[in-house]
Amino acid sequence: MSGGGELRHHTPGDPGLVVVGGGVAGLRVVQTVRQEGYTGPVTLLGAEPWLPYDRPPLSKQVLTGDLALDATGYHPASYFSDEIGVDTVLGVTATGIDVARHRLLLADGDALPYRALVVATGSRPRRLPFVSPADGVHVLRTREDAARLRQDLARAGRLAIVGAGFVGAEVASSAASLGVEVTVVETAPTPLVRAVGAVVGAELARLHTDAGVRLVCGKAVTGFVGRDRVEGLTLDDGSVLEVDLVLVGVGVVPDVEWLQDSGLALDDGLACDDHLAAGADAVYGAGDAVSWPSARLGRRARSQQWTTASDQGRHVGRVLVRGREEAGPFDHDLYFWSDEYGSRIQGFGATAGEAVVLSRDHAKGSFLAGFRAGDVLTGAVGVNAPREFAAVRKRARTDDSWQAATQHLPPLDVPLPAGADR
Repeated sequence: MSGGGELRHHTPGDPGLVVVGGGVAGLRVVQTVRQEGYTGPVTLLGAEPWLPYDRPPLSKQVLTGDLALDATGYHPASYFSDEIGVDTVLGVTATGIDVARHRLLLADGDALPYRALVVATGSRPRRLPFVSPADGVHVLRTREDAARLRQDLARAGRLAIVGAGFVGAEVASSAASLGVEVTVVETAPTPLVRAVGAVVGAELARLHTDAGVRLVCGKAVTGFVGRDRVEGLTLDDGSVLEVDLVLVGVGVVPDVEWLQDSGLALDDGLACDDHLAAGADAVYGAGDAVSWPSARLGRRARSQQWTTASDQGRHVGRVLVRGREEAGPFDHDLYFWSDEYGSRIQGFGATAGEAVVLSRDHAKGSFLAGFRAGDVLTGAVGVNAPREFAAVRKRARTDDSWQAATQHLPPLDVPLPAGADR
């Protein structure tokens, strides 16, 4: 495996860097190698016909009409061509990598030579395992997805969301603000219980119900009603939920099938090491498509968060120019955020398992919960508690002991749950 620093020096005729994927991870790679002083060729290839754009607003401001689709772009074409000198190849799909010959294979039969290659192809939405009607059933990942969903929301009275994850919750919030009747169907007993545990999940459930959104938990969708357009959902208890529109938000899968014949290791995405190298000479990964050994979690991880993808892109850029030793291993506290029903949700670290409520203010609609393993704070989730959350996150960077990280917080304004230990 390469020691990194493939782009430390540039020679005439060098094919340079090729980045596959036009999301935030790919964008950060090309920006960072330029900032680090690399002057050779850089090519950014994306399967979508758009220059890199910001995905988080698609489920929020774009659906509510507060932000135009065109306004989600990070930079105009002139930024890439004139300011950072990056060639953009859009609307072209990669189909494989010839690692021995350093060539990226494309769907149009062409191939791009590379000196260094970064896989940043992201992920795609999971689909339900049964046939859906032609119209009215949506997923949300791309600009096109958001445009179609927004158009349907404008004429829909009843929306069902399958899955109470963050994307589903954000769409529920946006749709409710538009006056749409929203029902969220979740197989787990509590929203996001696998991600943040029952205590925090129950707090997040209140955001839905307080906004008039119906939660149907502990039930699974077994099929669609309707031939040409969706008219309802059948549930595993035999009931039928009548709807005009459905969003399927049951998670994502890493977009790495195109690497099956490359010889690269696939393990919940492209398997990278702690420097984000992919096990072949000069091949790296960043973003949703990548798993890596997380020192914080003590296991291989794959993050779906914007901040992780952005920071991984920057880290790969530094490894490519500075080398592994100078750049160091990739480390991240897995920070995430979500905006729902006028509330800001923030989290970091390992948040699976049960939490202890550390601070709560009912008048402000705020709370902060911490996750622990013995005497160690492993993570935290806050709602409308930016100061408290920031303080705990900052302390955890230097001393992650439970006592040190959670001290000097505002008092609880309700009794702690029985058996909880602050």
